Amino acid sequence: MKKIIIAAAAISVALGSAASAASTHHPKKQPAQVASEPKQRLGTLSCEVAGGVGMIIGSNKDISCTFKQRSGKVERYTGTIGKLGIDIGVTRKTYLSWVVVNTAATRVGDGALAGTYVGASAGASVGLGLGANALVGGNSKNFALQPLSAEAGTGLNVAAGVSRLQLRPAG
Repeated sequence: MKKIIIAAAAISVALGSAASAASTHHPKKQPAQVASEPKQRLGTLSCEVAGGVGMIIGSNKDISCTFKQRSGKVERYTGTIGKLGIDIGVTRKTYLSWVVVNTAATRVGDGALAGTYVGASAGASVGLGLGANALVGGNSKNFALQPLSAEAGTGLNVAAGVSRLQLRPAG
């Protein structure tokens, strides 16, 4: 009888521990979104570029970006943007915005946009300015920043040439 009571107590402790472990909620990290078809719109990349001086044949400025996925998830990036070509003048803070599409099947999220992007750019400002940038890149060259990007800023500047954007996850 004593052995049965001890066995029953051991079983109830074991079952209670298992039930307690099963009911404990462990938040799961959301898996990265996967874009399986090329040329899917993944979201919008909005950036703030530090002001600076164009050095005639090029420039390099710090950049801070927010990537808002179509699902609503937001990621932050920092980095630099530079131009090689004509870049003459002085600008204040500039704002850029791109539609992000994939060029191949890829994962989205968890810093996936980090990497180097290159492409053509042009812009001008006399007081208020406008510009356009078409860039392709990322770690695996699997993202395109749509050529219909908008650039708004103030200053006195003319720029045209090849742009290089380097992004890394903020944090």
